[in-house]
Amino acid sequence: MKTATAGGPASSPAPPADRRTRKSVTGTRKLVAAGFLLPALALLGALVVYPIGYSVYRSFLDRSGSGFAGFDNYVEIFTDGSILTAVKNNAIWVVVAPTVATTLGLIFAVLTERVRWGTAFKLIVFMPMAISMLAAGIIFRLVYEQDPDRGVANAVWVGVHDTFAESAGFPRAHPLPVHPLKTTGGGAFITEQPVGAGAQVQLPLVGVAPAKMPSDAKPAAAAKPEPGKVTGTAWLDFTKGGGGRPNAIDPKELGLKGIRIEAVKDGKVVASARAAADGTFTLPAKADGALLRLPASNFREPYNGVDWLGPSLVTPAIIGSYIWMWAGFAMVLIAAGLASVPRELMEAARVDGANEWQVFRRITVPLLAPVLAVVLVTLMINVLKIFDLVFIIAPGSSRDDANVLALQLYQSSFGTDAHLGVGSAIAVLLLLLVIPVMLFNIRRMRREARR
Repeated sequence: MKTATAGGPASSPAPPADRRTRKSVTGTRKLVAAGFLLPALALLGALVVYPIGYSVYRSFLDRSGSGFAGFDNYVEIFTDGSILTAVKNNAIWVVVAPTVATTLGLIFAVLTERVRWGTAFKLIVFMPMAISMLAAGIIFRLVYEQDPDRGVANAVWVGVHDTFAESAGFPRAHPLPVHPLKTTGGGAFITEQPVGAGAQVQLPLVGVAPAKMPSDAKPAAAAKPEPGKVTGTAWLDFTKGGGGRPNAIDPKELGLKGIRIEAVKDGKVVASARAAADGTFTLPAKADGALLRLPASNFREPYNGVDWLGPSLVTPAIIGSYIWMWAGFAMVLIAAGLASVPRELMEAARVDGANEWQVFRRITVPLLAPVLAVVLVTLMINVLKIFDLVFIIAPGSSRDDANVLALQLYQSSFGTDAHLGVGSAIAVLLLLLVIPVMLFNIRRMRREARR
C-alpha cells in the first residue's frame, strides 16, 4: 500500500537490507571482525584451552602415559599423606591470608585517610609489591633464621625474652676432676667440703670460650678474707695460649662475672651472692658450715628464640611474609574505593550521634563491600597458586609440612620420580578450586553492572 505525503507523490517502504551486507553493532562486517579475533582465539586455544584439555586427559593415564588409569590418580590425591597436607595447607592459606591482608589493608586505608603523612605511609606499605616473590622469599628466609645473631625475628624475640627472663651466662662450663667441685643432679656443681667463715673459697671452671666471656669481665683476683663472712673467687681456670696452673689464679685468667653462688645447708639455700667482674664474691655469716653450690641456672643453654621454620610454625611464618607483600595491594585498592564514599553520609551519622566505630561499621564497611569483595576474591585466587614463597622459605626439613598444591604439582610433575598422571590430577583439582571463586566474581560483576 502506498502512502501520500503532503506536497509530494506517494512513496513505498524501503526494501529490506541485503542480509549478506548486514553489519555488526559496531558497524563492522562479521567476517572482518572474525579475522581480527582469530589470532587472539588461536592464542587462547593454544595457551589455555588445549593445556586444560590435555591436563584433564593426562590425569586419567598412568605414570608412563601409555595406559589408562581411570580415577586412580585422583584417589591418590586424597590418600597420599603429603598431598593431603598440601590440601590442608591450601585451605589454611585461602582462609587466613586473604582475610588478614584485606583486613590490614582496610585498617591502613581508613587510619591514614586523615593523617598528613598518610601518603608516605601508604608508599612504604606498598613498596614490597615491587619485590618479586623470589626476592621476598630470600629476605624472609634470613628474617626467620634460627640464630638470633642473623635472624631479625629471633633477635627481637630473644631481646624481649631476656628483658623479662634471666638468661644463663656460662653454658657448657664445668669443673675439671682436679677442681674442688663435684657434679650434682640437674647440672649443678657443689663443693666437696663445707666452708667456714673467714675462709677463701676457690671455684674454678673451664669450658667457656674466651670470646664468650662477658665483655666487662676483669682479670680474676683472690678474694680478701672478711671476719665472720665467707669470701671466694669464681673464675675461668684457663689461660689462652697455655701455661696456666690448675686451681691457681693466673694473671690472664678472667673472673666469671655474674655467676650465682648459693650456700646450702640440709638441702636448703641459706644465702646467695653473685660474682663481681673479677670473680670475687662475699656470703654472710649464715654461710658458715654450708656447702657452696653453683646452680644449674648458670649453665643452661641460652634462649635462642622460636623455631619459626619448624614443622609447627612454618606455614604461619610463610603466610606472614605473604601478608607483608600483599597488604599494600589491598590498602591501595581500598583507599581508592574509600575516596569515592560520599562524605555527607558520614557527617550525617556523626551529627546524629554516631561515634567513629559506628560510622566505620555501619557506613564505611557496607559502602566498601564491593571493593572488599574484589580484593578478597583476587587474593583468594592468588593464594591458590602460591608456590615461590613456600619453595624458597621452607627448609628441606620442614618443606613437607609447608607443602601446598602448586608446590606438590611441581614435585609430582618433574624430577626423577615424576608422575605426570598425579601432577595433571592436581592441576585439574586446582582448576576446580578456582572455578567457584571465578563464578562468584562473575556474578558479582554482573550484579554491579545492573545497578
